[in-house]
Amino acid sequence: MAVKVLVVDDSSFFRRRVSEIINQDPALTVIDTARDGQEAVDKAIALRPDVITMDIEMPVLDGISAVRAIMAKNPTPILMFSSLTHEGAKATLDALDAGALDFLPKKFEDIARDKEEAVNLLQQRVKAIARKRFMLSAFRNRSVGEPSPVLNKREQPVERPVARPSISPVFKRSGKTYQLVAIGTSTGGPVALQNILTQLPADFPYPILLIQHMPSTFTAAFAARLNGLCKIGVKEAADGDVLRQGQAYLAPGGRQMLVEGRGSNARLRIIDGNDKVNYKPCVDITFASVAKSFGDKVLAIVLTGMGSDGRDGARLLKEQGATIWAQDEASCVVYGMPQAVTKAGLSSESLPLDRIAQRILVELGRQ
Repeated sequence: MAVKVLVVDDSSFFRRRVSEIINQDPALTVIDTARDGQEAVDKAIALRPDVITMDIEMPVLDGISAVRAIMAKNPTPILMFSSLTHEGAKATLDALDAGALDFLPKKFEDIARDKEEAVNLLQQRVKAIARKRFMLSAFRNRSVGEPSPVLNKREQPVERPVARPSISPVFKRSGKTYQLVAIGTSTGGPVALQNILTQLPADFPYPILLIQHMPSTFTAAFAARLNGLCKIGVKEAADGDVLRQGQAYLAPGGRQMLVEGRGSNARLRIIDGNDKVNYKPCVDITFASVAKSFGDKVLAIVLTGMGSDGRDGARLLKEQGATIWAQDEASCVVYGMPQAVTKAGLSSESLPLDRIAQRILVELGRQ
């Protein structure tokens, strides 16, 4: 049965364009469109689509408010369309906080080298988030206007709904020593990173490198948001940054983040990188440089995301004796990157999202 999609945008041209792309895939079908947020809420309830594509700026009811209302009344996987501006980044992050699962730029040429690639990417994203409807069941008990269940306060983190194991695992420390934590992610990553980082203490003993597939205009806003929510410091990485304990460095969108030097002399290099590389930033590239600089003293974690970025870098880390973990399938928005690492036999543990922070603290002897 084809995935049923509701397309929401105040532009008739964009509604038609998105509908045409989605309907090109026999596994997808557009069942209706909506011109504003309120119409989207009404049709989401009446038609019960499998996926909704949603604009942010619309009349009557904006996209973020529409997401909140839909998640309260009829939780549905939502893909946001955003402008690649600083304000667009902030609004998109607000939409993810409200419950949307993923986002894409409204200008398809910004995410693909050609029309065919853009078409395939949109179709793949819709199909990927359609599989995660069950993750949203916890929204049903909330009323419209109630804050979404994400980590929205530094002092009192609140968990976003994810699939949970029936029995909480009892973690044991391996006894290994570390100097660095590195985390790579893509689709679903902003919420996953927020979940983990907001649970870490201010005196976290090591630097943390964050590689999130994200447009260049988004990473500064995302780093600033995380910094405001977390006890640790979070910043967009800059060329020449010295790695400090208790500080997380988010790779800038559109560039590559490398590590040079060892221990207290380690610094970040931010470069443009090869245009033939699919991802900027690329988890494989950062992981590979970390393997050279820190060897076995690395705890690397691969979170939710499409594709297999991180697998090759994790292999290099594993060869050096580093520890590799992966997010489990049930709690991923898209089980692509973690699955690639797990199937390759590189991860020693597969962890639910809501347990990763605790597992990190146990492994580092902080719990």
